[in-house]
Amino acid sequence: MRHSNGIRRAALATTAVTAVAAAVTVTLPGTAMAASATTATAPACAASALQVSTWQAAHRPVGTGTGAAVVQFANVSRKTCVLKGHPTVAGAGNGSPSHNTPLKVTATGRAATVTVRPHGKAWVKLTFVQVQGEGDGYCVSGKAPKAFPTMVIGLPRSGKHQVALNDGWWAECDNKVTVTPVSSVKPS
Repeated sequence: MRHSNGIRRAALATTAVTAVAAAVTVTLPGTAMAASATTATAPACAASALQVSTWQAAHRPVGTGTGAAVVQFANVSRKTCVLKGHPTVAGAGNGSPSHNTPLKVTATGRAATVTVRPHGKAWVKLTFVQVQGEGDGYCVSGKAPKAFPTMVIGLPRSGKHQVALNDGWWAECDNKVTVTPVSSVKPS
């Protein structure tokens, strides 16, 4: 009889441990789901939530044009939001952003969702076909260089933003640009 009581106690202990493990298994996924649902519900950044600025990149192709520029998106709202994708780019005058010349965009890299907290920042890098020479410059392709006082940078679900370089005009050749996806890492 003693032996069978020991077996019963062991069976009860195993059952109790299994029940606790099942309760923990049921609780943990629910908790993880709640955390995932909280971070996944941040909306796309509205155009009005973003302050956009741009400057020539430190690392750019050799030439006298813009070559490459960094575009910064700062969240000026009080809410966390997300950015994702590759930008559209169009050259424009100082007037309406709807009067522009779209550039042919070549996207590089894989787009991932970037969470931007209030006062947080995200970036993209634009690399242009560089203007060569001095003075008026020239394009290797034989086409005439173009210069724009502003560019219209668009992001999926986050509007279009008309921006000027902090140090001059945008100068490029062939109406082509290579773009990176939005990133939480500032490019150079």
